[in-house]
Amino acid sequence: MQVLKYLFVSVILIGVSSFRPIENEKVNWLTFEEAIALHEKEPKKLLIDLYTDWCGWCKVMDRNTYSQADIASYINENFYPVKFNAEQKEPVEFRGHTFEFVAQGRRGVHELAAALTRNKLSYPTTVFMDEELRIIQPIAGYLKPEQMEPILLFIGGDHFKTTPFEDFKKNHKSSL
Repeated sequence: MQVLKYLFVSVILIGVSSFRPIENEKVNWLTFEEAIALHEKEPKKLLIDLYTDWCGWCKVMDRNTYSQADIASYINENFYPVKFNAEQKEPVEFRGHTFEFVAQGRRGVHELAAALTRNKLSYPTTVFMDEELRIIQPIAGYLKPEQMEPILLFIGGDHFKTTPFEDFKKNHKSSL
């Protein structure tokens, strides 16, 4: 009986000592310039999170969607993730053009943000670019994790090239 008790305690101690909490993976955000530099060495799709400092839904999306370990992991593996402040003052060089901040109204907008959204500014907006740095799709608005997941898989897996999104979604089984 004593041996069984010792064995039971040993198994419990080994199990507890080998337990490590799963760390939440985070999105490894890059600047636009860093992503382009990495892209030049190894082409990969870009996911660009257009935000502003005052945007409440942008903060909610950071907290609820981009903080999901599965989503962060998929983004890090399949995209160069870019965090871009649509009101940043610093110019950005891209494809031989200098995009600058344009003051207008109380705030203003960066020309690159306007170009990426096809002049349909809304925050947050998630912009996807392909390996040729062409815009695949800007998606305006807050995306919950269960909304973001099929979009990531659709674009990250190149399904957008052959399948309408609604058809893809019908066959998609969420892992969240």
